[in-house]
Amino acid sequence: MTVPSKLSSQALKALAVVAGLASAAPAAWAQAFDAVRLFGATSGIDGGTAGVAFIAGTQYAGSNERRNLILPLLDYQWTNGWFAGTSNGVGYEFGKRLDMQYGLRLTFDRGRDADRSSVLRGMGDIDIKPEAGAFFNYFVSPQVFLTSSLRLGAGNNGRGMVVDLGVGYASQLAPQWRMAVGAAATLANADYMQSYFGVTPAQAAASGHALHTPGSGLRDVRASLSLNYFLTRQVTFTTALSVSALQGGAKDSPLTRKATSPTGVFVIGYGF
Repeated sequence: MTVPSKLSSQALKALAVVAGLASAAPAAWAQAFDAVRLFGATSGIDGGTAGVAFIAGTQYAGSNERRNLILPLLDYQWTNGWFAGTSNGVGYEFGKRLDMQYGLRLTFDRGRDADRSSVLRGMGDIDIKPEAGAFFNYFVSPQVFLTSSLRLGAGNNGRGMVVDLGVGYASQLAPQWRMAVGAAATLANADYMQSYFGVTPAQAAASGHALHTPGSGLRDVRASLSLNYFLTRQVTFTTALSVSALQGGAKDSPLTRKATSPTGVFVIGYGF
């Protein structure tokens, strides 16, 4: 398959930035590792992005309590395939085609603190865990892109597995303005679902919640919209809105107070 003639390195970089910032929203950055956004090496040189993100999210997935965060952003990619950063983790991209990216990486699951909400009292903390994973991205055209990733290692027993699938469309509205819309879904195994949405007998006794044993399946679906303004070739402002809707055993969990939640993100980024 040949690379689409209009699929330039500049277009790929714009798609990566817009798609990445639009998707990094639900449950206060909980989806930060749902897709890999690579851009530096597509132009044939090392490159990265630094910045700060202002996030208006929720205390945890399924919470009806709001949580605001300010987080730093720093991502870098080398032309030899290695990349590292706060959005993508640490990994290696094997693909040599502009329309296809695939590789392996290490990330971490951020866990959950029980003192974050009165609803979680008696549930215990979920510790931060390292995750091993793989990813595959495909650019159908300069506007349409598909993303997928696999992550292993989350949850109380370290055996949680999540699969993230996404599709997006990006368009240049004007020389300095770009817009993107996207949809994504996450599937999780029973170990992950039990850690984040289940209630064991011991937790039921400590928290007062009813027993709940969710199985593997669809965790949530998401839709996003972002607007990207390039002040200069290096400085970018991005506003994004994402809506996440829990499904199945996650939606039915005694911990879930609000199954559908919006999250807003404003990012100031500098490319170097």
